[in-house]
Amino acid sequence: MSSSERTGRTIIAAICRRLSRVYGPVEPPPQLPVLEELIAAILSQNTSDANSDAALARLKQRFPDWDALAAAPLEAIKAAIRPAGLANRKAPRIKAIVEQIRSRHGTASLEFLHQYPTQAAVQYLSQFPGVGPKTVACVLLFACRKPVLPVDTHVHRVAGRLGLIAPGTSAEKAHRELARLVPPSRVLEFHIQLIRHGRSTCRARRPNCHDCPLLELCPTGRKQRGTMLRPHR
Repeated sequence: MSSSERTGRTIIAAICRRLSRVYGPVEPPPQLPVLEELIAAILSQNTSDANSDAALARLKQRFPDWDALAAAPLEAIKAAIRPAGLANRKAPRIKAIVEQIRSRHGTASLEFLHQYPTQAAVQYLSQFPGVGPKTVACVLLFACRKPVLPVDTHVHRVAGRLGLIAPGTSAEKAHRELARLVPPSRVLEFHIQLIRHGRSTCRARRPNCHDCPLLELCPTGRKQRGTMLRPHR
């Protein structure tokens, strides 16, 4: 491990400690079946949690299992997921993925990914069209509890302001850079705490640097507020 990575991990530990004091500790969310988590992640793209949750509930109500979805007409899937938006794009993608899994493995299930090594599981999921690094990471972190960090807009923004990734770093590169910095034991905590912080304090517009618990660790906030860096606690 390089000295810069060691420094980064020290800062990440301090970030997690401070955010835990403000937002409370992270409790792991319930685990969904792996394929359900993948479908939920696809539905969540470019929409709100409320809309994607409604679409997933409609899918599960309409189809008794994912094998039934694979055999269903495309228009029926589109109608079920319409609350999530982009149904004309998401429905063919979901149907094709479920059909491919069913064809390969005899049934529409991804529970075998629990047994895969992390990188093998990443490679398996990455083969599907429309399944990018964030979707892969969400599925493996939440459904399989594998230490793969999803970088959503909040994590990307807050990590950038904290100087953990360079300005202008793409989302794809941010996944690689932060994967090197965040220890496996802190991946879930770091992900959820940065989302909490990004929603409540480090907002995209008008971040509340004045009341930010990370101000002393944040070069962007210190520049804005003109504060002096003090030692980590």
